[in-house]
Amino acid sequence: MPHPLPWYIAGPLIGLMVPILLLIGNKAFGISSNLRHICSAVAPCGIEFFGHNWKKVGLWNLVFVAGVFVGAAIIARLAPPTVTISPDTVSALQAIGVQEFGGLAPHDLFSWSALLTLRGAIVVIVGGFCVGFGASYAGGCTSGHAISGLADLQPASFIAVLGFFAGGLLTTYLILPRIL
Repeated sequence: MPHPLPWYIAGPLIGLMVPILLLIGNKAFGISSNLRHICSAVAPCGIEFFGHNWKKVGLWNLVFVAGVFVGAAIIARLAPPTVTISPDTVSALQAIGVQEFGGLAPHDLFSWSALLTLRGAIVVIVGGFCVGFGASYAGGCTSGHAISGLADLQPASFIAVLGFFAGGLLTTYLILPRIL
């Protein structure tokens, strides 16, 4: 079954989000700040980072994140996504120990049983912490900086995107082969 939203439709729709958000109140596009607002609303737990006034920002952040989850659930039901990986990538991953390619992410790395292994804990827990910390330290996530920040010609977003790509390349070619 073909994907319901080809790149030439999805890309411009994502691109239109930036001017729409700017027109309705100079809002930034991204996930990490929205997750911070959810944590502040649901469980501030005395941590200063989550102690800001999330109500001042407005409920649109919560609606945005809810829409991401609802939209993903709808698309997963209508047309379960399929992933096509090039034979060269499959060979490279098999050479470092990844053998199963039947879903959106390799089951060898991203499953409950894999999480209980040292390799799985490093990939999921340490990797998740690094992504969360990095997004917080960079003042936003990849989607926020790459889509919204670059569209606004923000120098900090340009530097952050360079850092994201450099970190991704470093992890792919130097760190992951040693972990796996």
